[in-house]
Amino acid sequence: MTHRIAPRSGTAFILKKGETLRVTDPEGGQVSDLLAFSAADPKEVVSNGRTFDYEETIRLTAGHRLWSNRSNPMLEIVEDGVGQHDFLLTPCSEATFRHFYPDQPVHRGCFGNLAEALAPYGIEADAIPVAFNLFMNVPVAPDGAIKVIAPTTKAGDFIRLRALTDLIIGLTACSAYDSCGGTFKPIDYVIESA
Repeated sequence: MTHRIAPRSGTAFILKKGETLRVTDPEGGQVSDLLAFSAADPKEVVSNGRTFDYEETIRLTAGHRLWSNRSNPMLEIVEDGVGQHDFLLTPCSEATFRHFYPDQPVHRGCFGNLAEALAPYGIEADAIPVAFNLFMNVPVAPDGAIKVIAPTTKAGDFIRLRALTDLIIGLTACSAYDSCGGTFKPIDYVIESA
């Protein structure tokens, strides 16, 4: 069954060990922030630093795993039709909008959407780490400078990630102007059985 995340919103759900999460950009040009917490202990959370360290790359795609702050693998990317994701930048927030978009209405962003969606699982806002930003296009220049530009995804592009342990997943349809090329679209996801 396909679930749709409305533009500029988010959700949270359980993904059991062995299940696969398929996240699709149904219209193209949309980013989705993904978080993973251990269902057994939500203080164990996906970590960009551990992931970069153990996978020895910042360009994560099929065959790579996402690791926790306790050095345990949480998710494995089993299929990736895009190959362009970001694990450097934090979820957009009200502060993000005030900083980067002072002439635009302030939005609670992915951070606020994730905080609301994860609260029923006992996860507080301060526990939200850097997200694995699916489809987000953040090139790194030779001098280390970064810039957020529009995603390269086309309608129907997707990524599939298999749970390596029982997880609480947070997932959004991103709210930031630059991340999504100035437009806001939905994100679809399906949980596939083991």
